[in-house]
Amino acid sequence: MHIDFGKTAHDYGRYRAGFPPAFFDRVATFGVGVPGQRVLDLGTGTGTLARGFALRGCQVTGLDPSTSLTEEAKRLDQEAHVAVQYVTAKAEQTGLPNAGFEVVTAGQCWHWFDRPKAAREVRRLLVPNGWFVIAHFDWIPLPGNVVEATEKLIERHNPQWTMSGGRGLYSRWLSDVAIVGFHNIETFSFDIFVPYSHEAWRGRIRASAGIAASLPPEQVTRFDAALHALLQERFPADPLAVHHRVFAVVCRNS
Repeated sequence: MHIDFGKTAHDYGRYRAGFPPAFFDRVATFGVGVPGQRVLDLGTGTGTLARGFALRGCQVTGLDPSTSLTEEAKRLDQEAHVAVQYVTAKAEQTGLPNAGFEVVTAGQCWHWFDRPKAAREVRRLLVPNGWFVIAHFDWIPLPGNVVEATEKLIERHNPQWTMSGGRGLYSRWLSDVAIVGFHNIETFSFDIFVPYSHEAWRGRIRASAGIAASLPPEQVTRFDAALHALLQERFPADPLAVHHRVFAVVCRNS
């Protein structure tokens, strides 16, 4: 299944909820996100992490291979009155100088990378004792909830999509960082319920890997109509309270 989030950049920027303020509060306890810190956000997409750190006074660079996504990020940055520098490159080979950052982050994207190569590149980019944060912010399917019903609908419209049933916890990320030599490895997670209007939830799902990032437009339209009907019939409350989980691995360079 070929996935191109650039095809859904507008929905991605408008409807995908960014990491909540509580995430930034938690990483701040490690010394991540200090004003003036040089931060590189890999796979930045529409800049949810990059913008969050910039709002906290960091000097932020966002890196992504999709110019469609970073153009959307720049629009959102302008609305938020922050400045982020964007670089078009892949996480495995950034082209950026050695030891140029105190913090490197990867939000909602680590699973898309060649992880061993990306981990080695992160070590090269960080100063000694610099921080690396891998973070995910995932919807959580539970029996009978709107996420489970939505995932089943995605599977019917796109049988090649195999990402359903996640629990938002990624133990293998710890091995990824340990193997290449990161230390002081810690994790944290917490659950929150994110309010989504029906319109916003439909936009959020269009902006997912299984729909507009991989299906042709006519199939996206059919899916969106089916999701609209599903919400009206089974989940009429508007806004919805959608179960999400934040998970992060925090570690240090040697």
